[in-house]
Amino acid sequence: MNPATRQRFRLSGGTELSFITAGEASKPAVLLLHGFPGSAGYFREVVPELSQAAYVIAPDLPGFGESDVLPTVSFPAFGQAISELLDRLAIGPRYVYLHDFGAPAGFHIAMQAPEQVLGLIIQNANAHRTGLGSQWDPVMAYWSHPDPENEAAATAHLTFEGVRNGYLGGMPPDVAARIPAEIWEEDWRVMNLPGRMDTQRALVKDYGNYVARFDEIAAYLARWRPPSLMIWARHDPFFDLAEVLSWMQALPRMEAHVLDAGHKLLETHAKPALSLMMEFIRRTQERPAQRP
Repeated sequence: MNPATRQRFRLSGGTELSFITAGEASKPAVLLLHGFPGSAGYFREVVPELSQAAYVIAPDLPGFGESDVLPTVSFPAFGQAISELLDRLAIGPRYVYLHDFGAPAGFHIAMQAPEQVLGLIIQNANAHRTGLGSQWDPVMAYWSHPDPENEAAATAHLTFEGVRNGYLGGMPPDVAARIPAEIWEEDWRVMNLPGRMDTQRALVKDYGNYVARFDEIAAYLARWRPPSLMIWARHDPFFDLAEVLSWMQALPRMEAHVLDAGHKLLETHAKPALSLMMEFIRRTQERPAQRP
């Protein structure tokens, strides 16, 4: 087993991206993209075994974990930064794990080189408006009218309690009890480093531009029909369960699993999720996808 190693890569703009790799570079790649709050450490329980089937790349998104803050923050800028990393590592065909804030960056990468996408692994990631329930009303008001009052309401979750809610929100108590407090305490510490809170505020605003691209994403999915596996946390406080059906309608051959987990599904359900991912990779490698 090749151990996971953490490295740093200097981007063309001068800032650095921190990332984890594991496995043999000759194998198909799996790009693991985390969401809010967190870092590549979110994948710690699945990387060792996943690296037996694939070459794993798990970056800290810019301004998260150990990665530097970008001078200009947007999801396309995130996608471009990770694309630079993939080019540097000479990554060809790849699976892309889409989760929360990782989804806009992941779609940027997938749609730039759709022929390189071996498959999508979808874990609580919006690509349709059905995922935007009433909890998104303050954020959508901010997108429409970006005044200071609406910004304050849209970013009210950027507190210690909000970070903790990213792990525990909406979850049954017995499931929530399985997540140690030090995980979100570390996320909160990192979010208070210089420039990190500004990054978070910028992403809340830019997510509206991502939502505006949903029709473009729908066209990509309809044309390329990437093999897809959904592993969805039913107790996610951010993304409505109705989003599952929209994904299934967009990708009629997608395999979908809804687990008894919260937004941070891998913190409590890494073992079943890993089993599903390993089987998905095995199956799609045996029967490569037909391209348009």
